[in-house]
Amino acid sequence: MSLKMPAPLEEVLARRAEIAAALSAIVPGEGVITAPEELKAYETDGLTAYRQPPMIVVLPETTAQVSRILKYCHENGVRVVPRGAGTSLSGGALPLADGVLLGLGKFNRILEVDLENRCAVVQPGVTNLAVSKAVDHAGFYYAPDPSSQIACTIGGNVAENSGGVHCLKYGLTTNNLLGLEAVLIDGTVIRVGGKHNDAAGYDWLGILTGSEGLLAVVTEVTVRLLRKPETARAVLLGFPSSEQAGACVGAIIAAGIIPGGMEMMDRPAIHAAEAFVKAGYPLDVEALLIVELDGPAEEVDHLIGAVEAIADRQGAVVKRTSQSEEERLKFWAGRKAAFPAVGRISPDYMCMDGTIPRRELPKVLEGMRDLSEKHALRVANVFHAGDGNLHPLILFDANQPGELERAEAFGADILRLCVAVGGVLTGEHGVGVEKRDLMPEMFNETDLALQQRLKCAFDPKGLLNPGKVFPVLHRCAELGRMVVHQGELRFPELPRF
Repeated sequence: MSLKMPAPLEEVLARRAEIAAALSAIVPGEGVITAPEELKAYETDGLTAYRQPPMIVVLPETTAQVSRILKYCHENGVRVVPRGAGTSLSGGALPLADGVLLGLGKFNRILEVDLENRCAVVQPGVTNLAVSKAVDHAGFYYAPDPSSQIACTIGGNVAENSGGVHCLKYGLTTNNLLGLEAVLIDGTVIRVGGKHNDAAGYDWLGILTGSEGLLAVVTEVTVRLLRKPETARAVLLGFPSSEQAGACVGAIIAAGIIPGGMEMMDRPAIHAAEAFVKAGYPLDVEALLIVELDGPAEEVDHLIGAVEAIADRQGAVVKRTSQSEEERLKFWAGRKAAFPAVGRISPDYMCMDGTIPRRELPKVLEGMRDLSEKHALRVANVFHAGDGNLHPLILFDANQPGELERAEAFGADILRLCVAVGGVLTGEHGVGVEKRDLMPEMFNETDLALQQRLKCAFDPKGLLNPGKVFPVLHRCAELGRMVVHQGELRFPELPRF
């Protein structure tokens, strides 16, 4: 058996210079970055435990440039990693040492606001919060609101199908998109959807949303705008235990009440957020729920009363309702600052992302306490409780030998627990590299092969964001054809490499 030896350094450097020259011809000026000290700015994303400087960074400004870049890379077998603001918490934008990092930060314009059709057309580098600010004067907003909305971009939100505190009632990114412009790996520019509510044929919009940069590069997004509710008020509910708070979440939904948002924090997260923001959170409770009700004023008043009555039955010891818009925003400021707040009490933390059925929340909270003892690491919990999306923050110190490895093992056990109770590996952060090797916990080989067939249909050479999502890669030619055997859909034996 012969082994393929690495190419000599001179050959590698010549290859890189050739690619850089070709890209510089497409994106002139300062659009191509090759200096090692400048490449370091792109070596990681929000999953900072992993670092890898890219071979080259290219920063296009137009869809035509993106098309030419991808066409060149496709024809010359160059791998490409798309990147937005780099806030991915799953390593979705982690570069490759032998790949081009395609940065979309210059696609930062709001192209059109169409209030008659309640939509806006924006470039992928526009930040999430900027969309709502642009239409606030007219009484509209964009509903998905990740905690990182001041920094994360719409393109990244599409790639990961991001949610936020208001996704319980108003949906994830996929529920708030109307159309996309995207570029395929061979340079073809496609448009799916538009300003209309639905499109005929296959749901290409649904396929591309949440595809983590594996299928195409998004260059334009048409988002749905919503009218701001007449009234919005938030209720703080404090409980003696996380289990009681979790039970209250299920009881509220079971009563037919769908809050605008329903978030949960445990004691470590409460104390960290209060010290950071001074939101007025009670410090003598084990768990805190923030429940926001919105709509006509009379309806909101009625629902607040119903939520408080449910909370009483579940053992709430603190009930406080916002009396002004300023106070409502202050309640939410603590929750939205929970991630940076936890950064003040631990040298490092790892933010996990799993989703479970709401009824399993008390069981999973108990399980995470056991896992915390097992791995000898603390955890602070912040949840999109209404839709069961958990964000445990595992606290560790990467400077202490073995702690990073223990944190990764702890996180993997949390995700296995989520799957074991009927949940899924991710709610909104994506799979990336973080959860890639856990995919077999949720999918068998046939499931994964079917998903890779879709990848191959868009990207037969496997050049777009390779190394993400799939734990075992198959060459597209090896995936074979689906067959039906005794009434079951099956695939031929899939060789590995």
